[in-house]
Amino acid sequence: MRDIHYYEVNTGGDAGDRSIDGWALLLKNIAPNALHNSRARYDAPKCDEDTRVEVIDEIMERIRDPDAPQRLLCMTGAAGSGKSALQQTIAERCTESDILSAAFFLSSTDPTRNNISFIVPTIAYQIGLKHYIFRSSVAAAVKHDPYIFSQSLRSQMDALIVGPFESVRRSQQIGTNTFPYAILIDGLDECNGLPITTSDIPLVNVDDRWRAEDQQGELLAAIKHCILDNDLPFRVFIASRPELAIYTALQPGGLLREAAYHIQLSDKYDASADMRRYLQRRFEAIGLRIGNPQWFSEGDIETLVGAASGQFIYVATAYKYISEPRASPEKMLKIVLTWTPHEGQATRPFEALDRLYTNILLAAKNAYEAVESHHGRDFLLLFKAYHMGVTGFDFMRFSISSNPTAGLLSALLCLEARAEEILISDLRSLVALETDPDGDLCLRLYHKSFSDFLQEPSRAEDLFVPEDRVYAHLASCFMQHIIECPLDFNSLPAKWADLPLPKLYKDSLEEAINDLPSFLSGVDAIDDDEVVAFTQNGGWHKLDNLLPPLLRWNECFYGGLDLWISYLQSLTDRLKARKPEAAAVISVFIEKWKNDYSQFEDESRSQRNSDSVSPDSDSRE
Repeated sequence: MRDIHYYEVNTGGDAGDRSIDGWALLLKNIAPNALHNSRARYDAPKCDEDTRVEVIDEIMERIRDPDAPQRLLCMTGAAGSGKSALQQTIAERCTESDILSAAFFLSSTDPTRNNISFIVPTIAYQIGLKHYIFRSSVAAAVKHDPYIFSQSLRSQMDALIVGPFESVRRSQQIGTNTFPYAILIDGLDECNGLPITTSDIPLVNVDDRWRAEDQQGELLAAIKHCILDNDLPFRVFIASRPELAIYTALQPGGLLREAAYHIQLSDKYDASADMRRYLQRRFEAIGLRIGNPQWFSEGDIETLVGAASGQFIYVATAYKYISEPRASPEKMLKIVLTWTPHEGQATRPFEALDRLYTNILLAAKNAYEAVESHHGRDFLLLFKAYHMGVTGFDFMRFSISSNPTAGLLSALLCLEARAEEILISDLRSLVALETDPDGDLCLRLYHKSFSDFLQEPSRAEDLFVPEDRVYAHLASCFMQHIIECPLDFNSLPAKWADLPLPKLYKDSLEEAINDLPSFLSGVDAIDDDEVVAFTQNGGWHKLDNLLPPLLRWNECFYGGLDLWISYLQSLTDRLKARKPEAAAVISVFIEKWKNDYSQFEDESRSQRNSDSVSPDSDSRE
């Protein structure tokens, strides 16, 4: 532990006069808007009395337990899962119990609380209000070093929290076990360091985003080294979206993995029952206001809860729209329940949600595409491909599965292993990768409304990616997959299973061969020049070499070979006028495969007949 300086203060009558300059300077470096009861946060969201009971009880039990092995509690959850409402409720509970030491509510839209500059002084200010020795020690530390606020967070915490608390402890005027000990920090992901004044502007500048992640990481490291690693009685509760800094810190080998108790709000708690109570209570209040308690039905509430996918922000947004005092709640409810977005539509009940999704996607896109190894990649196109892996590809085009695993999609897209994890690293507040029963990773979307957003051009606007663009890109990747296949095509084994390739590569190569003709013939966005390049690079010849072992391996492919050939014939017919040379090459292979298929079918029929009459057929090669 680094050296910590303790500033002894005289608690006599004139001590305040000597320390007032230091305290006054501290007051110039705090963020009053960040307090849990600040005027800026008037009517801050909080949990209804009979909602989120289980998670609130778990949090309060952890905060109150002096023997809990971890003194840091981290709650992560999807965007809109109710983290801030929970944190506000916990702050009020801790205040009622007289255990709240300090709270800091970050907000990306408030320049006084969207960065780390004011966090430590604001926490020190609140603790100082609890005990005059702590306050006097803080003032002395600031008076000793007026530039403490421009130093690292660790230096600030040592001087303004650790040192002053040691002064309190050594004074023996108050038992440390009775000192208010709960420190709450909400919205770590909102720490971006930018003087943003409107929530319409996302954090899209990559350098700013990386700087924000550094700030978040610095705060977590300071809490670990200054508060957790010292013998201080504080319990720290941090709520955040699972963005990169805190996500990494809580992973195996991360800074806080062993030090923190982690609540994953979106995974552990189903808020559906709470959302029903939330809507029921508010709809009944509207009924009293308009004199019509029958203005809604239980089915209406169930529809809204079902559409929320467990995320509170959906029902809160819907209620805010429905409860507009200058409109009929019955009409507004009907709009929400029956709303189908389309171009030019003035009614947008979920505009706030769309803005949230837009900001998160834009920031993730810029961060991903700024990485040098991702040069030339289209983040939105790639993510749409993984999204279609969840919603389902056209089964007529995808032969193995309409819902391929994330790993298989990465291979089909010619990306590096586990590229899907990197792609979603800035989208963890909206999506997650989960392991299926077979041990494969699959994408999960927390919000059904996010999926709706991605599929509707009038909502996603410039972020919308048509499905045909994905199919066209996949077709290009299929051709690349075949061209770059690292096999010795002069000595391929007779059986597909014996190909000297990793299983995932083999599976993706099989999918590429199966699906290439249907993609090429069915998507208008395919560039003819790509097909020409595939032809000139010997792609059809390599495909010709791979077909025999695949036919023996995949009976479904064998059964659908005539359809596979017909797709290629459609492609050839389309290319004849524009690219006659490539069309001529493909036609030669089509005729060959027709003959090979006929011959292969005759051999298979003969073998089946032979097997049916031979008692020794099981022993034959």
